[in-house]
Amino acid sequence: MAMIITVSLLLASAAADSTNAGPRVLVLGDSLSAAYNMPTEAGWVALLRERLGEHASVINAAISGDTTAGARARLGQTLDTHKPDVVIIALGGNDGLRGIALATFRDNLDAMITAARQAGADVLLAGVRLPANYGSAFIERFLGVYKEVAHVRDVAFVPRLLDGVATNPTLMQDDGIHPNAQAQPVILNNLWPALEPLIQSTQTSQ
Repeated sequence: MAMIITVSLLLASAAADSTNAGPRVLVLGDSLSAAYNMPTEAGWVALLRERLGEHASVINAAISGDTTAGARARLGQTLDTHKPDVVIIALGGNDGLRGIALATFRDNLDAMITAARQAGADVLLAGVRLPANYGSAFIERFLGVYKEVAHVRDVAFVPRLLDGVATNPTLMQDDGIHPNAQAQPVILNNLWPALEPLIQSTQTSQ
């Protein structure tokens, strides 16, 4: 029930932001994009909204604890509701933590890219590195799924969403998993070089 309420409130909030002119950017993510344990306005998605101002709409459909399977199941309705021009897929951490099969993980990413493109959106895929205790071999195989999907589907790609963050204790919360408020501008800057051309391309075509 709590998840249903959370999703309903999120969609209502997102719909309010989609009234801006210009491209619509939809963020599919988990707690790393949902401003976990901090004010919503401190999260990188809110900072992206500030950076773009009135030139674009940013719709945050990130839900803490979400997996690629959960996002995939909701994506059709989300695309129909918000009609995004750009979709950022920043998911997978919870898949890895829950031991979801890599083949299933790969299939979910591929299906979301397909759905977004069929809805007329460009896609940016962002990879998430698992904690070190999962072992270097599995971590590299997990990251390899993102790289493979991005290459095969020819989408914009950021290999590590938390590059420069996850290995810096001063930018992480006490749990060692979630970035803190000071890390949010770094996360946005990690995404920006790949995201900006997609936004500019969409603006040009409108």
